[in-house]
Amino acid sequence: MMLTWFRTGRASAVCVLVCAVLLLVQQAWYFGGWGGPEVVTLISDAAYVPQALVFTVLAARVAGSGRQDPRTRRAWLVITMAFGCQLAAHIAWFTQSHVVHSTSYPSTADYCFLLFSPFMFAGLLMLPGQHRRRRDRQKLALDALIVGAGGFIAIWYLLLGPILNAPGLTMWQRAVTAALPIGDLLLVLATSTAMLRRHQRDTPAPIRLLAGSIALTVTADVSYSWIQLNGGFTGGSWPDLLWLAGCFLLVLAADQQYRRPRHPEPRRRDRSAVFLLPYAASIAAYVLLAVQSSDLPLNPYGGMIFGSAVLTLLVMVRQSHALRDNRELAVTDGLTGLGNRILVTERLAQLARQPIRPGRHTAILLVDLDRFKPINDTFGHEAGDAVLIAAADAMRGVIRDGDLAARLGSDEFAVVLQGLPTREAAGSAAARLLEALRMPVIFGEHVLMVEASIGVALRESRDASGDTLLQQADTALYAAKRAGRARFEYYSDVMDTKAREAELRRAVAQDELVVFFQPIVALATGELKAFEALVRWNHPVRGLLGPGEFIDLAEETGAVVPLGAWVLRAACREAAGWRAGLPGAEPLRLTVNLSPKQVAQADLVTVVEAILTETGFPPDRLTLEITESVVLQPDPLTIGRLQALRDLGIHLAVDDFGTGYSALSYLRRLPVTVLKIDRSFVTGIADDAEARSVCEAVVHLGEAFKLHVVAEGIETAEQAAALLDMGCTTGQGFHFHRPLPPPEAGDLVRRQLGAPGPAALTDRNA
Repeated sequence: MMLTWFRTGRASAVCVLVCAVLLLVQQAWYFGGWGGPEVVTLISDAAYVPQALVFTVLAARVAGSGRQDPRTRRAWLVITMAFGCQLAAHIAWFTQSHVVHSTSYPSTADYCFLLFSPFMFAGLLMLPGQHRRRRDRQKLALDALIVGAGGFIAIWYLLLGPILNAPGLTMWQRAVTAALPIGDLLLVLATSTAMLRRHQRDTPAPIRLLAGSIALTVTADVSYSWIQLNGGFTGGSWPDLLWLAGCFLLVLAADQQYRRPRHPEPRRRDRSAVFLLPYAASIAAYVLLAVQSSDLPLNPYGGMIFGSAVLTLLVMVRQSHALRDNRELAVTDGLTGLGNRILVTERLAQLARQPIRPGRHTAILLVDLDRFKPINDTFGHEAGDAVLIAAADAMRGVIRDGDLAARLGSDEFAVVLQGLPTREAAGSAAARLLEALRMPVIFGEHVLMVEASIGVALRESRDASGDTLLQQADTALYAAKRAGRARFEYYSDVMDTKAREAELRRAVAQDELVVFFQPIVALATGELKAFEALVRWNHPVRGLLGPGEFIDLAEETGAVVPLGAWVLRAACREAAGWRAGLPGAEPLRLTVNLSPKQVAQADLVTVVEAILTETGFPPDRLTLEITESVVLQPDPLTIGRLQALRDLGIHLAVDDFGTGYSALSYLRRLPVTVLKIDRSFVTGIADDAEARSVCEAVVHLGEAFKLHVVAEGIETAEQAAALLDMGCTTGQGFHFHRPLPPPEAGDLVRRQLGAPGPAALTDRNA
């Protein structure tokens, strides 16, 4: 029941607050000296029990929580056992001091305190850490042993040596007294190991709190043992201040571990104060050795000890320089001397943890040298290296102190700018970089001209990670290259192909698309013959978008396949409704576009047949338009799929004929029945003899292949008359009708075909 109550966040917060109040009350009572030594002792000993109860229950909550990974739960199960020993020890100490008034040593409380150390030692070592190579594990062991050796020297000097020589102790008392500092030494080893093995991420708050608690506890234990050796310990002494503070840190550690997410975001750091532990332990050991040997003769002991200390110190300094050199090698590009990808990743991770402040913008510029590969291929890699070195020098001359320029690989560079006053400052920096990189590079007798394209991404979201910024800058970089190179582009959401693809697929799923219908008419009379289905996107933010805004993206990402199926189904359903409500609409034809990716789908025929069955639209009144890219290189499978569609009665049209590289021989092999003349051939036929001749040749070509010819893009009466003179009888364009939304298309059908009334049309979807 108690553990269930502790699972609530409010309950644990109340418990932490109560423990904090208890700690403050005990400290105030101690320093105030109220009530005399007996009252201070009673309050100090009583304050331990609720704190120990709280941190034991909170630790058990962590061990049984599904929010933690299995390794963490196992480690905290052992830590809970250690906390349970603490709880038992504090209850026993309070009982023997204030209930039975026992003064025996060692007591039950002493044994429970001793059990705390091995359980805590095992639990700390079981905590999961960063995966390491064998060599890294050996280095970690050496660092931990250095800390342990320094701690051993201090404990030997302060406790173990005096304990072995203390008079008046039985063998068992001497062993128990020595066991406490030895247990503390194990805790120092385990704590340093737990902290040192997290070199690639921030040490988690629970481990830092555990380390703080153990540091206070070890200090208090050493003080307790010293007092025991020199007159006997009584409750309410100053070590209680440290023990109680350590207990409160255990409460915080258990609470923070429970709140910690199962998969926290890793954070990289350059260095950490934790790495100073081996050096601090070595220095402390020599200080104690110097104090202990201060009364020894200078010759020979003093000089030897002094020389050993100086020698060790010099080795530490030399090692620190070696570590710094290794660090620079690890984050520096060997050719240009700039930073490398590792340094960029670390810098961006640091910046990602900082809050976004007005007037302090962060930007990353991704720089790619234009036409670098031809230089490498033509003049060799030495010329390419000369260009890269010159580009690096140019970047150094542009960026400010504190900014970072790095080479990511090949001819790609990154520049990290921080503390920019405005967004536009990033563009100004990119423009200066473009100008600096627009330079001649002298290589032997050759002058190599270099330019660059730059993508700019600004950190405008608190949640944007370093990897996200790099991806955004990369997207902007390729946008700059597509726009003509030698320029820079800011990243915007419109460039994000993955996000736009997901948005487009979501639009299909949520019925944000709508089909418009453009009438196809008889040129002589204007009589309605067919409708071409044209898709529009009713975007919730950007309004109604034409196909030019998203069809290319759909083709590029493959989203055009489900989109095309949706358009065919929606158009057939609408046209079937007209046929059902208007007896005169039965001859009306429907034309729908097929993308090349749809034609390449193995299940195309099955999908089309299923849609026709579902909507009830007759296949012999459907025309599917394919592009010239399908006509140009039709493989046997494609021809087979198209023939299967023709066998269903569906007509096939070649759309935008003449705009690509059509192979006329394929028109004979493919089962097409309609040829649509592109609008580019229609423009100008009314007043340009050459344009008229070309268009007339295309019309006669369609007739030669026994294809029905339809003209697109008719905008004037003169164009319609000229096409009619050439023998083209059917067409579409703004001169007759613009694309119409479904209600207006239905009204046109009723007017043209003499429908009985709107009620019949209204019932078509019943």
